[in-house]
Amino acid sequence: MREFFDRLGGGRRDRAQAHTLEAFAAAILLVAGMTFALQATAVTPLSASTSNQHIENQQRAVAGDLLATSADNGDLEAALLYWDPEADSGDGAFVGTGEDDSYTEGGPPNDFGEALNRTFLTRSIAFNVEIRHGDRNENRTQVVDMGSPSDNAVTATRSVALPDDANLTAPGYEDTTLRRLEDGIDPGAFYVEDDVVAGDVYDYVEVRIVVWRM
Repeated sequence: MREFFDRLGGGRRDRAQAHTLEAFAAAILLVAGMTFALQATAVTPLSASTSNQHIENQQRAVAGDLLATSADNGDLEAALLYWDPEADSGDGAFVGTGEDDSYTEGGPPNDFGEALNRTFLTRSIAFNVEIRHGDRNENRTQVVDMGSPSDNAVTATRSVALPDDANLTAPGYEDTTLRRLEDGIDPGAFYVEDDVVAGDVYDYVEVRIVVWRM
């Protein structure tokens, strides 16, 4: 009889130890699962900053590529020359800007503007386009003004040489060259003054695109 109770007590101890081990194993699995879940879902300021930086770098690269492509195929120079020298009582303005003196709803109505709209506007990305000119690029002419850039805006630039014999691309002025405007042979004015003393270059200008997500 004593042996029976000894075996019974031993069985109970074995089951108790088994239950203890099972509880301990379950606790380990629970802690491990919670740790994995926290690591998988945690979003730190560093990770958000890295993601934003990647997007900004991508937008800057796209803007730079657009400027390079437009410069190579002539669209950029044509857009710089899309100027009506007799608009605004003889002071001149970009074609179709009206009282704003710049385009506010998107790119200008030419191939360069279409490329801007196709690349950025259709993706809900706003942009401004500015031309800097003068001895130290101290003069600024706004081509596109879609508002104030956000804090995450990025900028791409491209230098363009405008020849003396470059023709305006505004309707009705295709035979008017920059030199004829500068010499007063044709009426009106151009927004860039002839700052190159020698050579066939009228001026070097810098085109600046600023892009940001709307």
